[in-house]
Order: sequence, then C-alpha cells, then structure tokens
Amino acid sequence: MAARARTGRDYAARIARAMALIAARPADPPTLEELAGAAAFSPFHFHRVYRAIAGETPAETAARARLTGAAVALLKGRARVAEVAKQAGYGSQAAFTRAFRAAYGIPPAAYRARGGLGFPVRPATQDEESIMFEVEIRPVPALRLATLRHAGPFDGIGAAFDRLMAWGGGRGLLGPATRFVALYLDDPRSVAPAALRSDAGFTVPPGVPGEGEVRIVETPAFARVAALRFKGPYAELERAYAWLYGTWLPGSGEEPANAPVMEEYLNDCRGLPPAEWLTDILLPLKG
Repeated sequence: MAARARTGRDYAARIARAMALIAARPADPPTLEELAGAAAFSPFHFHRVYRAIAGETPAETAARARLTGAAVALLKGRARVAEVAKQAGYGSQAAFTRAFRAAYGIPPAAYRARGGLGFPVRPATQDEESIMFEVEIRPVPALRLATLRHAGPFDGIGAAFDRLMAWGGGRGLLGPATRFVALYLDDPRSVAPAALRSDAGFTVPPGVPGEGEVRIVETPAFARVAALRFKGPYAELERAYAWLYGTWLPGSGEEPANAPVMEEYLNDCRGLPPAEWLTDILLPLKG
C-alpha cells in the first residue's frame, strides 16, 4: 500500500510537470514527445497516464487554456479577431472561430459584441450600474485548504488549479465532497499584473500535510459573507466584481472585513461548456 501511494504521488508530480509546460506555452502547444519527456514517461503510455490523473487529455487542457485566454482578450482588448486567433496559436481565423463556437456556443465576434455569455444583451445606452445580480449574505465555515500559489494576472490561475488537482488526484484526495476555492490576495487595480498573488485551493481533511509548493492554508469561519453567484465563463467575472464593489457595496451599508475575497467553483469546467460554469464570489463582511 505504501509503495502504491508513493507511485501515485510520483506520477502526479510528473504529470504536473507536463501541465506546467502546457501552461507556459498556451499558443504553442508542446508535442507529445516534449510532454512525455517532461513527465519522464514513454510516449506510448503518456496519454493514458495523463488522462487518468488529469481527467482530460493534454489537448483538452491546452485548448481550454487557449480559449480562456482568447475570451479574456476579446473582452478586455481591442485586437481584431484575426489577431486574437494568432495570439492563441490558431493557424487561421476560421479554425479559431470553429473552436471558439464549439466551446462557447457563439462565434468570437458575437461574443465580443454582446460582452460575454454571462450577461443579457443590452442596449448601447444601458450602463454597467443597471446590470443587477443577486447578493446573499450568509455564513461560510472555516476551510482547510491545500493551496498552490499563482503569481501574475488572476485569469491565469487555471494552470495552478490543473497542477494542484494532479497533486491531489495522485494522493486520492479528490472526491464528491471536495470544495474548490481560490483566494485573491491583491487588488488588480492597484497592483501590477505581474505582482498579483492568488492561491488555488481545495479542501483537505485534518492530517493531510503540505508538500513542496503545496501549502496548507486554514481560512477562518465568517459569520457574514456577501455571496454573488455568477453563471458563465471565468473570463467574465471581472464585471461581476466591478458591480459588487462599485454598486452593491457602497449602497449596502456594509464594510468588507480584513480578509481576502474568495471564489468557489461549484461545477467542473472540464465537463461543461463555459456558459454553464458556476462561481460564487465570496466577500467577507465586518460585523
């Protein structure tokens, strides 16, 4: 049993190296030989081991990262769709459009025009403040998290989650009751993108230790948290944050506590289209 556990941990660490290579080159996906070499597996067996640990193929991991980055570029940038396609590593705009439509349900140009999937199409005269979300004030229990630090723009935290899940999967720590939570430690409007800090995390029981880059973080229980549930691609969460902090918070009479904002991911982005992804934004409150 001990030997089997060590093998599982070793396999997970090796697959995490392949994931790191994919994340480092989203627009230039590594070859099978490069990935297998990074993980120290034979190319004949690499794909089976990767899929068993990651829950998806290397190509699916790479495609998800490329399309998430492209969605961010479409919403935040002004580059033409053809340039976004090139930056995402697609050989043509047509190939990019097919891949984007298959994942997001609409072409990239339409996605940009309507401002994403998580919001209704609105008239040009409608301002951001008129967009409404529901906010529920509720308690959140203390959480014991295995975490992996991500440095850089928050929309890149997915790569840290992929590596962390490989770590957890190799140790048998992931199950139906596991909660997946991110801690955002800086304000993206006041800290340079390269200096932003965030932690990808999932819940672990007492007795599970950290190891290497993986640290155990225990968050306190909060009696009152402003919870905003968002349905849609992660690339669109920034607008929900802008509404929560810019519209709801000033008019609520509430004040944020001295604790980082959290996100909890309520379903598996690997098995669902981006339009179905559910995220709770959790803002701890004083009092």
